[in-house]
Amino acid sequence: MRRDRVPRRLTVGSEVWLWTVGHRHSPGCLTFLTLRRAADRHAQLRLVFRDGPGRIVSGYPFGAGDIASTGPGAVLNLNEPGVARRFLDEAAARGLLPTAHGIRDEDGWPLYDALAAPSPPATA
Repeated sequence: MRRDRVPRRLTVGSEVWLWTVGHRHSPGCLTFLTLRRAADRHAQLRLVFRDGPGRIVSGYPFGAGDIASTGPGAVLNLNEPGVARRFLDEAAARGLLPTAHGIRDEDGWPLYDALAAPSPPATA
């Protein structure tokens, strides 16, 4: 069994990233994914997923790290390395990666929407 909030390593090219997943109940219910470069542990991006209309975060009947929407889309588990990597790539594409000391909180739902959207059908 994994220990909660112990940073895990994710290697992207020659760069090593550390990532953690957490869940809080105050105020409201939220799940978050924190990403930071191993070489600069004090510049962090925290993608925050708040429970709300049409949005589901960890908790019954979902497992730890699960996020989903009630519309079209998928259940994504932030504890899976491939999912964390996809969020890292999407954050990079949007210019959200941390560059300064401190924690940068960002709403993670727009990234989820981009990653969980159904793929368009292939054309021949």
